[in-house]
Amino acid sequence: MPRQQGNRTAEATATLPSLPPFGRAALMLDLDGTLLDFAPTPDAVVVRPGLPDALLRLRRRLGGALAIVSGRPVEQVDALLPGVATAVAGEHGAALRLAPDGPILRPDLPEPPLAWLDTAERLAEAHPGVLLERKRRGFVLHFRRAPAAGTALHDALAALLAGNERRFELMPAELAWEIRPIGVDKGAALRALLAVPPFAGRTPIYVGDDVTDRDAIAAAIAAGGVGLLVGDWFAGPAGVRAWLAALAQAPDAPLGS
Repeated sequence: MPRQQGNRTAEATATLPSLPPFGRAALMLDLDGTLLDFAPTPDAVVVRPGLPDALLRLRRRLGGALAIVSGRPVEQVDALLPGVATAVAGEHGAALRLAPDGPILRPDLPEPPLAWLDTAERLAEAHPGVLLERKRRGFVLHFRRAPAAGTALHDALAALLAGNERRFELMPAELAWEIRPIGVDKGAALRALLAVPPFAGRTPIYVGDDVTDRDAIAAAIAAGGVGLLVGDWFAGPAGVRAWLAALAQAPDAPLGS
């Protein structure tokens, strides 16, 4: 039966829905806000001790079916967690690395005009503390260090997008606004992963924290799996990390037991 995500906070894994056994499960995890605590800038995040080891243990127990699904580029995910995930979906699915040594695959999607990037640079310069993050298929303006700029950035980017709504969209993130091409979302990334080994034929478990993760949560549930929103089920990334560490040491039984 598909599992619905909860509508409450939880600190203990006992509150989680029952999960499939290791031999039938595929674990797919968001990165920032799920595995890693947010930091003032994307390059200031810290990988907590014990997290890579726990993920590697889980990867082995899952027959390799462990993936990171992130808004970051694949290269950044691999730099933060080198050699950990079998597969990485980066840029919300605009880039896919399906095997540890495999190429990065990119769907045929539009790239933002250079004039948009020039405008984004000027917006960042006009609002001290705002950071521009460039991606292959889009860009992000982070305003964690300038929260008062959020509305002005949204309005400027929405105006930039006018007339191009069939090709690009403006997405909210955690104290950030992102422009990305239409047709890219983490739900599509999850479905792409489920179509290839070692994920094919397994029951997906997806954990994420943000509005961009809701597509993957819905896709996991539609595939008969489990979708967990961090704010509903865990006490932040620390709670997720504790849960993963416990799973990595658990007997070979249903993951939620």
